Amino acid sequence: MQTLIGLLIPFIGTIIGSAMVIFMKNKINSLVEKLLLGFASGVMVAASIWSLILPSIEMSKTCIPAVVGFIIGIFFLLIINIIVSKINSNKNTSMMIFAITLHNIPEGMAVGVAYAAALSGVSGMVFPVAFALALGIAIQNIPEGAIISMPLKSKGYTKKKSFFVGVLSGIVEPIFALFTILLTNLVIPILPYLLSFAAGAMIYVVVKELIPEAKEDKYNLDIIGFMIGFIIMMVLDVILG
Repeated sequence: MQTLIGLLIPFIGTIIGSAMVIFMKNKINSLVEKLLLGFASGVMVAASIWSLILPSIEMSKTCIPAVVGFIIGIFFLLIINIIVSKINSNKNTSMMIFAITLHNIPEGMAVGVAYAAALSGVSGMVFPVAFALALGIAIQNIPEGAIISMPLKSKGYTKKKSFFVGVLSGIVEPIFALFTILLTNLVIPILPYLLSFAAGAMIYVVVKELIPEAKEDKYNLDIIGFMIGFIIMMVLDVILG
C-alpha cells in the first residue's frame, strides 16, 4: 500500500494542476497568461536540470548518457514538431501536450526505480527517500497540468474536456512506474538516457513554444514568472532531492 500511494502521488499533482481550469473564465487574461508561461518555463528548465540531467549524470558517473539523451530528445521533438505542423493547425497546444506527456514517462520510471530499490533493500534507498522523490515530481506536475488544461479552455474546449486531457497527460507516470518495478533489471541500465532524453524534450518546448508565446510586455511578467518558477523548482528539487 505504501508503494502504491507513492506511485500515485505524481499523478495526483497533475490532477490538481489540471483542475485549475475549473476556476477559469472563458479566456486567460493576457498578463496572467504571460506570467504563467514564464513560470512554466522556469519550472521546466529547473526540473530539466535538477530532476533529469543531474540525476542522469549521477547515475552513470559520466556525462555521456546525459549528452546523448539530451541531443536525441531535442531532435526527436524537432521531428515531431515538423510532423505535427503538417497535420494539425493547432501545433503549439499539440506540442505542449505531447512534450509534457513524453517527459512524464521517464519521471514515472524514476519513481518506479526508487521504490523498486527500496523494496529490494538497496543501500541508501529507503521508502522516505522514494516518497520525497515522488512528492517533488508531484509538485512539479501541478503547473504542468495547468498549462495543458487552461490553454485548451481558451481555445474553445469545454472545462470538462480540458481537465480530462490534462489528467490524461499524467496518467503515464503511475503506469510506467509500475512497469519499471516489474522490469527493474532491464530498465535501470538505460534510465540515465531516458532522463536526459526527457530533459532535451522539455528544453525544446521551452525555447520553441513557451518563450515565443510569452511575448515581452512593459511589465516584464514573462521574466518575473520565469524567475519565480525557476527558483521555486530549484529549491524544491534541492530540498526534496
